[in-house]
Amino acid sequence: MKLLTCLLTLTLMVSAYADEKTVVKDEGSEEPVKKEEKADKEPAKKEPTSVHDFKMKSLEGKDVDLSKYKGKVLLVVNVASRCGATPQYAQLQALHEKYGKQGLVVMGFPCNQFGSQEPGSARDIREFCSQRYAVKFPMFAKIEVNGAKQAPLYSFLKTSAKDQSNIGWNFEKFVVAKDGRVSGRFATFVRPDAPEVLKLLEEELSK
Repeated sequence: MKLLTCLLTLTLMVSAYADEKTVVKDEGSEEPVKKEEKADKEPAKKEPTSVHDFKMKSLEGKDVDLSKYKGKVLLVVNVASRCGATPQYAQLQALHEKYGKQGLVVMGFPCNQFGSQEPGSARDIREFCSQRYAVKFPMFAKIEVNGAKQAPLYSFLKTSAKDQSNIGWNFEKFVVAKDGRVSGRFATFVRPDAPEVLKLLEEELSK
């Protein structure tokens, strides 16, 4: 009789334990379902298809939605104040004055990755550009153009160009068509007013 009672007690304990495990499993199984439902409600991130999909900061720290430049031809340049190519600021400003009314927008992006040649603050950069070269075209906040911390805009520019290599030095130039797609890339040593640059700019402006 004692043996039968023990067996009955053990059976009830095993049954109760099994029920408890089932409840825990059922409760636990609800959580992934909820997470999946939540995940389904989150919109997928849209991959950029043009420069117009990006937002940047102006040199003064204000948000700039690049979609405002739809229909414009862009000349995007990583600039620096203490570089041997810094005099190209004068040529960039001249392009701004010559072609601005036709739809060209020169865009300067300070970068300190090459020889630490842009170490100053935003105020320093603005004063230098204004006083030395009377720059009137849009200037943006300092960014990185290569590496893990590169601005997404520059990742897009490089991968969209025929030459997809990293930026080699200051004052590399990207020509962006009116639809926001990259149409050309020029190295540091190619002046902004070089014949090949002017030819491409004028072709894009005429479209």
